[in-house]
Amino acid sequence: MRLVLLWTDIFVFVLLAVAIAFSVYASRKEHLRAPWGEIGKSSVAMSALVVLAFYLTVGILDSIHYHPKLDSGDQNSARYSTEIVSVFDWMLDSLRNKGEKTYSAPFATHLYSKELVVSGEARQQYVFSRLEHGGAHLQEQADKKLDILKTSTWAAAKAFASWILFTLVIVKFRCYRMRASWREGLRQVVCAGTRVRWRAVLLTLLVVMVIAWVSFDLSQKYHVLGTDKVGVSVLYQALKSIRTGLVIGTLTTLVMLPFAVLLGIMAGYFGGWIDDIIQYLYTTLSSIPAVLLIAAAILILQVYLDNHAAELSSAAERADLRLLFLCLILGVTSWTSLCRYLRGESLKLREVDYIQAAMALGTTHFLIILRHILPNVMHIVLITVILDFSGLVLAEAVLSYVQIGVDPTTHSWGNMINSARLEMAREPIVWWSLSAALVFMFTLVLAANLFSDAVRDAFDPRLRSGS
Repeated sequence: MRLVLLWTDIFVFVLLAVAIAFSVYASRKEHLRAPWGEIGKSSVAMSALVVLAFYLTVGILDSIHYHPKLDSGDQNSARYSTEIVSVFDWMLDSLRNKGEKTYSAPFATHLYSKELVVSGEARQQYVFSRLEHGGAHLQEQADKKLDILKTSTWAAAKAFASWILFTLVIVKFRCYRMRASWREGLRQVVCAGTRVRWRAVLLTLLVVMVIAWVSFDLSQKYHVLGTDKVGVSVLYQALKSIRTGLVIGTLTTLVMLPFAVLLGIMAGYFGGWIDDIIQYLYTTLSSIPAVLLIAAAILILQVYLDNHAAELSSAAERADLRLLFLCLILGVTSWTSLCRYLRGESLKLREVDYIQAAMALGTTHFLIILRHILPNVMHIVLITVILDFSGLVLAEAVLSYVQIGVDPTTHSWGNMINSARLEMAREPIVWWSLSAALVFMFTLVLAANLFSDAVRDAFDPRLRSGS
């Protein structure tokens, strides 16, 4: 294979590197390590973190793209496909390549609608045709329920065995660090006697592993969430949409933070004409309807892509550029709220005694902002970023629904919901595409909101002081 770096891939891995670097830095600072320790004591937050880790793993695997190698027969010269796929596509190759003619319901063995077939003696009739892949191994329709039960039970057993192995590794690690016996380490994990709520982590992990393993094994025989109009697995679409949601939520934050942090602190710290200009800037930007601004920017990009189609070698690069541009325009239109918060906090901080003393001693403005202002507003930045993540994920769904979001060829929950408009008007109703998008999006947003509540409680100084 030949690796390919899309623009969003680069930013995803940059964000991942920044997150790892911040984790190492925070582990060495007591004032940062203590709030994260409080988050670890929350069972709800740790359960939500496990769910977010699952989504993040899928997003990272789906961000490693490459051109597959073709079988050319010549060992001296390698040929590669023009198609761009990801490691996650390779892992779900059975889902990606097992398409049907059109709609099929979850776990169905026949098409959802009748089609015209020609039988013996040239007789034409409408029948529910047998699926090519879904339940193709079954001899009789009556065997389906028993087969699903057997497959699910075996998959759940494998997931439970893997979970037991992981639990033993965690207990062994704790025993090594605490120099305790196996019995004591197991008792602390089971009875939640540790600073990190490992019991909540392990129980949530068990649920996630069972669902993932059962879904994967069943998907080898059936279409677990059915297929769409062109016969593509809905489960595959929903899983592929995870990366789009994560990219929208994280890259937009990367674009938003420099504007909000820099301008907000400058406005509050310097005041005067600098404050007036920055206030005028974000007040004017807030007055423009965000949807109209995004629509205008997307239309401009579409015109550029149509006029420079030769510069983009594949549809995947074209769709990736539109996704990146959507993140940029969302970041430009969403930094104003955080800027207001940071301006108000900086106005208060510049009047405290230790900053006034630093000014009197001749310390430069840059060092005062870097050493005194910025560390004391980071809790606001962190809380706002995590709270805004779920809003940005929902914003992508809304924008794609009104057809000014990501490219129609990009897998996203918004595109799935948009295509479900006509499906809900069919008779009978095709309900599984909409349901799958809502369930996956609801799970991500709920986990992000629960985790953000714990972060807010841990990092907000007023809540920590009990006031």
